[in-house]
Amino acid sequence: MTSKVTNVSASQATALKGVIRNSSYVIPGLYDLSVEDTNWVLTSSFIIFTMQTGFGMLESGCVSIKNEVNIMMKNVIDIVLGGFTYWLFGYGMSYGRGPLSNPFIAVGDFLLDPPVGDPLMGQIFAAFLFQLSFATTATTIVSGAMAERCNFKAYCLFSLLNTAVYCIPAGWVWGEHGFLNNLGAVDIAGSGPVHLIGGAAAFASAAMLGPRLGRYSDGYDPLPLGNPVNACMGLFVLWWGWLAFNSGSTYGVSGAKWQYAARAAVMTMMGSFGGGIISCAYSLWRHDGRMDIIDLINGVLGSLVSITAGCFLYRAWEALIIGMLGALLCVVAMPLFDRLGVDDPVGASSVHGVCGIWGVIAVGLFADNPVPLETTKGRSGLFKGGGWYLLGIQTLSALCLACWGICSTFLLLYIVNKFIPLRMDPNEELLGADLMEHRIRHSQIGLSRAISALAPIKVDLNEVAGIQPIGLNPGHEKSIEQLRAAEDKLLQWQQYLEQMGPDLPKHVQEQFAAEEHNILKKIHNSPDLKAQTVGNVFSRKLRSVHIKGDPDRNVHTDITHGFYKPNNKELPVISSKQLGKDTNFAWID
Repeated sequence: MTSKVTNVSASQATALKGVIRNSSYVIPGLYDLSVEDTNWVLTSSFIIFTMQTGFGMLESGCVSIKNEVNIMMKNVIDIVLGGFTYWLFGYGMSYGRGPLSNPFIAVGDFLLDPPVGDPLMGQIFAAFLFQLSFATTATTIVSGAMAERCNFKAYCLFSLLNTAVYCIPAGWVWGEHGFLNNLGAVDIAGSGPVHLIGGAAAFASAAMLGPRLGRYSDGYDPLPLGNPVNACMGLFVLWWGWLAFNSGSTYGVSGAKWQYAARAAVMTMMGSFGGGIISCAYSLWRHDGRMDIIDLINGVLGSLVSITAGCFLYRAWEALIIGMLGALLCVVAMPLFDRLGVDDPVGASSVHGVCGIWGVIAVGLFADNPVPLETTKGRSGLFKGGGWYLLGIQTLSALCLACWGICSTFLLLYIVNKFIPLRMDPNEELLGADLMEHRIRHSQIGLSRAISALAPIKVDLNEVAGIQPIGLNPGHEKSIEQLRAAEDKLLQWQQYLEQMGPDLPKHVQEQFAAEEHNILKKIHNSPDLKAQTVGNVFSRKLRSVHIKGDPDRNVHTDITHGFYKPNNKELPVISSKQLGKDTNFAWID
């Protein structure tokens, strides 16, 4: 007997593609995607993943140079390990459809892998990828707050398990089982589940780790940025990704969705305009007419976080106001956290935490009812005549999410610390995570002073001995050293001849000529020193100095400007042998 399908829309009918299913089958809202909707969701997901680049650039620009590679590695780990656990259990904890699902947590759809022939295979994979992009964003927010003093191995374990911190509250707000969703909470693109959870976790992490060494020894003023240009570039990449973040959260372009997708993009930009204006004015006022780069960057980001929850529910002037207030709250909160002793190098607690709270609450004040979409379930904000209910449920949502983010992160870090110490060793912190965790040695960042200070207390540096500075080719350096040694030997002969004068015995002159010939032959026949082109440093010829009457002319005239000079010892590499000879050695940066 042919069964029929009930309760299906046009897009659902397209999804089913005529496959006969049980007559009670209803497509879950998460998978109610037509072909064009799926295309929109996938494209948005790809763009949202580029936000990881923005976070990496911003965070690496805000920390000291000796930790910039470490912070980029943490962003990679967030995707690799966090993404793996999201597939393993995170997605199922947010959107699982098993019989054990309850208002607190979903259960089911773990190790997601719909088989070929499942009529919803495409929709399921598209939904998973979209939610995965949100999950990795929430996780990577925390990395900046833990920068410059967190043990990398401990962070890897934290990143592996941090999925649970995000996925459970995401289900509260967006899952069909979630208690906040069923009460009528509204959050289109994640001011609460993504940013507020990330910001609360960042606050807990920074508070539990404690401040960086010497952070407040000279007051509460911000530390110099490692690379301000990188930080600005990170802002631009995040700005770009945010458009997909918010517009993509219409979850398609079919029906009236495309109109609200366009509205979401424009309101996102309007909010950032307002935030930029306020952060500029605040910075000029606070710094006596000078613009502080971190105030401007975080002000714009704070406004973007604030507009995210209701990105297509606002009018243009409302988006400006929400962005302005978000930026103001952000730039005011940053120094307050410092005075509380919470050292957050990138300001994630303010940008994502404080502004996330404001973004969730703003929906209860300004939201329109986006007819014909059911985003607000027919409700409007307080200022739109909708009464106090939506404002109340939004405030409850902010409170629940903030408490969960802080408490669950404290608990998770406490557990991680039992297995792997969270905090770096103080000596390693002085030398930088790039050198101690990743064996990357920077130049011109004060390593020599740190090494000299640590040497008298017998710190074991054997593991990092011999590490080459970045930007050098060790093979080339070895070849150059061979050339220098040959040059030095020739010069020693020349100096000896100059001292002896023109009366040097003939057999000694012949011995010198033979020795010089052997040295030059060795240079040019060495496989490491084969000349590649005429005029390079290896192909030039070394002339011997012939003994003449005028001693002033007995000079090695081929050492000209631009070539390596004898005894030039720039950028030496410390070896274990050198460590054994002198405990008070220092690297030349």
